[in-house]
Amino acid sequence: MNLLTYFSALSFPEIDPILFSIGPFAIRWYALAYIAGLVIGWRLMVRFARSKESAIQPEQVDDFLVWATLGVIFGGRLGYVLFYKPEFYLENPAQILMVWQGGMSFHGGFIGVVAAALLFARKHKLPTFELADMLATVAPIGLFFGRIANFINAELFGRPTDVPWAMVFPNGGPMARHPSQIYEALLEGLVLFIVMMFLRNTQIGQKPGFLTGVFLIGYALARGFVEFFREPDAHLGFLFAGATMGQLLSLPMIVIGAWLISRTMANK
Repeated sequence: MNLLTYFSALSFPEIDPILFSIGPFAIRWYALAYIAGLVIGWRLMVRFARSKESAIQPEQVDDFLVWATLGVIFGGRLGYVLFYKPEFYLENPAQILMVWQGGMSFHGGFIGVVAAALLFARKHKLPTFELADMLATVAPIGLFFGRIANFINAELFGRPTDVPWAMVFPNGGPMARHPSQIYEALLEGLVLFIVMMFLRNTQIGQKPGFLTGVFLIGYALARGFVEFFREPDAHLGFLFAGATMGQLLSLPMIVIGAWLISRTMANK
């Protein structure tokens, strides 16, 4: 990166990660992102459940919101602990509970929600893939808000670059970097949501499991692509064959997604 690029780089907007605080009580943008994703996703799932073709009742979606919230929080935190910093948390187990300090994994949250959905569907004798397809359709909403929160927190920024929209992040040193959080918000969130909503209104999109498969592949491809612009976690760096942890964790999603789609196509 040349000197001219450094001086022409965009300045990071000064956004306080804390929206407001009253004494020791603080409302953070990060928490609001999770709340927005869960609430908007919940309301959209209720709308899906009101369809005449749905075997899931709106009241059951209401009940599932609590299960999904617990799955996201516990799965996301445990995923981060196990996938990204197992040695640190083994030495400092008390900090596992300090979620407000950051450290959530999408892949862990995804596993947590899958477990919650399987248990909920079994308990209430609901069609598992219909519930999964509902979740797959609304999941990009939470991803969008989550990545915007990452940007506000100036975390998970990109690699050094000289593109015109490069930005100097507060914790990223003097180098201008890719605003990779915005790339992820657009691809994993907005674009994937549009694709999911479009497919949901098609004939193939009505086949149980198809939307879940599309989401898994769509997310994995979007995440894998953006990882080429995102700075790898400092304590992990590049792993097998130069891949990042995010790319490696996304590979099984492609395999499972492809299996679900092929299964759907075979069941005509």
